[in-house]
Amino acid sequence: MHASVVTVAFEGVDARRVDVQVQQLSAEQPSFTIVGLADKAVAESRERVRGAFAGIGLALPSKRIIANLAPADLRKEGNHFDLPIALALLASMGVLPADALSGWAAVGELGLDGQIAPVGGALPAAVAADAMGLGLICPEANGPEAAWAGDVAVLAPRSLIALVNHFKGAQVLRRPEPGAMRSGERVPDLREVKGQESAKRALEIAAAGGHNLLFVGPPGSGKSMMAARLPGLLPPLTPKELLETSMVWSVAGLIERGALTRDRPFRAPHHSASMAALTGGGLRAKPGEASLAHNGVLFLDELPEYSAQALDSLRQPLETGEIVVARANAHVRYPARFQLVAAMNPCRCGLGGAGRGACGKAPRCQRDYRNRISGPMFDRIDLTVEAPPVTAADMALPPPAEGTAEAAARVLTAREMQAARLRLASVEPEAAQDQMTNARASGELLDRFATPDEPGKALLMKAGEIGGLTARGWTRTLRLARTIADLDGCDGVLRRHIAEALIYRRSTAEANDAFEARRGASAASHETVTAPW
Repeated sequence: MHASVVTVAFEGVDARRVDVQVQQLSAEQPSFTIVGLADKAVAESRERVRGAFAGIGLALPSKRIIANLAPADLRKEGNHFDLPIALALLASMGVLPADALSGWAAVGELGLDGQIAPVGGALPAAVAADAMGLGLICPEANGPEAAWAGDVAVLAPRSLIALVNHFKGAQVLRRPEPGAMRSGERVPDLREVKGQESAKRALEIAAAGGHNLLFVGPPGSGKSMMAARLPGLLPPLTPKELLETSMVWSVAGLIERGALTRDRPFRAPHHSASMAALTGGGLRAKPGEASLAHNGVLFLDELPEYSAQALDSLRQPLETGEIVVARANAHVRYPARFQLVAAMNPCRCGLGGAGRGACGKAPRCQRDYRNRISGPMFDRIDLTVEAPPVTAADMALPPPAEGTAEAAARVLTAREMQAARLRLASVEPEAAQDQMTNARASGELLDRFATPDEPGKALLMKAGEIGGLTARGWTRTLRLARTIADLDGCDGVLRRHIAEALIYRRSTAEANDAFEARRGASAASHETVTAPW
């Protein structure tokens, strides 16, 4: 007898349809075989199904049982195939009516006692089932998560026997309610940071436009402290961003009892993280830290201590907003539209150059330490700001008058200006999602809304000639200046906005070397130089 149940296989955060077809054949030697390019976890499903059946008082037929997972050329990975295989087998045995499962897709792992254990990916599975015009059967623990998918019908049984009783009419399983919308952890207040006014200004600009930011300073200057306060400046996730982010976290198995949050993700992996840990992949492809930071912040402390391969693997997603994990038989895509915030010491000893104390190898020590980060990676950082040592005089000051609340209000106003420009430009909704902040504004939007006045254009031209701005650096400087103008409440980009953007902008290692050389020369002649131009 033949029966079929729909389930899904995950490719990144996308769920592709899989038909689980079970057939019983007469044979002298009973067997249970699973075919269809299944990995070890799926192949072991037959033993979990056998044990679950025994747990509810059923025995497998004394026949040759074949479970085919179609299409056969799509790799099947994960533990969520147990439940659909068991349901198809129950239908082929006549335990369930033949047409009972025709309107459902199923995911879930079975225990040997017949309980249904939670699995990752319930939310994208529910979205995919809804797109196919089906309901979703999932574990009870995943029900509140799947219910966030909208109007899709959801059954969330605790055990296999409860599901059988539901389809036989012995009991009724109600649709679960969506999980709670929880508030994230309390973000520390920016008012707690004393001194570092320039660095706090850069942090506010980065938050307003979604720009990549690098703090450079000795240990104890407050770099990590300021980065930890960035989430408090960012507006909450929009409904579309919430769904996108939650689907990534669902595939990674990080949603508990269906509880979602509108707080933007803040991921801070250790500098020993490998390339696969940052970008995703591995033997069983999972989202990496960059994807878990989708629509949020990826904070890399001690930036030069990361491996060069791991850092350079972030260059492409910083531009495209997605990560492609290439395999021999497939390409897995994960969304990765994140804001990069990093921190580093000026050199290996952490103390910096002359006048800072103990480093007797300056400037070579600084140059060698900085050169651990590639020029193209530096080129993708919009703001590089120095965080000087905090002095005793700074620590003796009372708390600043302004904190996170005041800065967040200015950031929100600037973001609303950016959204208004998208509406004014009649940008398509899908494209608008990728251009919601100035950091990702298209060339067309820059030409229309970020063209500087004549003095500003002349200054930018001079900076390009002297400072060695790349084409990417030129564009990113305009985006940064547009954000500074938004915070200033200006419709146009003026010379002062370009000037501030250029102070933060360090386009290449060569420009930095020129800056250090000019600063050293000016110090010798008692002059003041604030930038290479």
